[in-house]
Amino acid sequence: MGADARLQEPGMIGLGEVGEPAFSGLAERHRRELHVHCYRMLGSFEDAEDTVQETFLRAWRRRETFEGRSTFRAWLYRIATNACLDLLAKRRPEPAAGGEVPWLQPYPDRLLDEPPAGGADEPETAAVARETIELAYLVAVQHLAPRPRAVLILRDVLGWPARDVAELLGDSVNSVNSALQRARAGMRERLPAERQDWTGGEDDAGTRELVRRFTDASVAADIGGLAALLRDDVRCSMPPTPGVRVGRGAVVDDWVEDGFARMTGLRAVPTRVNRQPAVAFYLWRERAGAYLPLTIDVLRVTGGAIAEIVIFHADRFARLGLPERLPADGTK
Repeated sequence: MGADARLQEPGMIGLGEVGEPAFSGLAERHRRELHVHCYRMLGSFEDAEDTVQETFLRAWRRRETFEGRSTFRAWLYRIATNACLDLLAKRRPEPAAGGEVPWLQPYPDRLLDEPPAGGADEPETAAVARETIELAYLVAVQHLAPRPRAVLILRDVLGWPARDVAELLGDSVNSVNSALQRARAGMRERLPAERQDWTGGEDDAGTRELVRRFTDASVAADIGGLAALLRDDVRCSMPPTPGVRVGRGAVVDDWVEDGFARMTGLRAVPTRVNRQPAVAFYLWRERAGAYLPLTIDVLRVTGGAIAEIVIFHADRFARLGLPERLPADGTK
């Protein structure tokens, strides 16, 4: 059996004998799940892309160190996790604070829905689970220090044994278990108390109707109609712009101050990101003769009302696969 064939087995060995095309083909099978893993660690779609490329480069350069004691997939996860920790040490030595994550970026469902390389029963299906990809989870994770963050994701999301996480991080099993307890406590403090009752990720009729009403009221700049859809404790943020508005009154006041009630010429396209309903808004631009990207509103729905709105800027449209413009008749 040749080296390339052996690499396709669970206990594959002999990476040092493999050519670059074959190695790249094997690594590419895991690109999406590694990208999602790095995205959880970093909160940024673009940083995750850069880190996956760095992971593949490091893996190729270190291919002779692979001894077959773990799967190729687990080996790549080790390299990716360390690449994330290295980037965090350079770019963000301190975790997020105050409930804000300025670097937060959305993740399109169309990419999360890509079939796993090895089929539906493969471990990577856990990597795109709804409850650990929603924005509220991402925000809570970003408030953890990098190493406890890595422990939480590896243990609770990917299901790694404590001894494997300890080996990756160069810590003891006791240290890993202690870090996991602290991380879980931090997540409980940050995650909404009613998280078990979320419906924002479900494509049920009630949520679809609520999103339709939100869309219609937004296009009509109907502030009263929008206010009626919000929970009393609704949260609204617009990363990377600083500030989180909390409470219906604060959110509505902010919309009024920004002149939203006087806005005309909006069109909307429904979409989904991070397993949540979202609406992409376009604004009529006379000079372009078309509706051009404005914002993307990502909604979290709880108990039949909107509990959170995270608004992203127009520069996210291309990454989400949204049209660059809508023609005058409003068709795509």
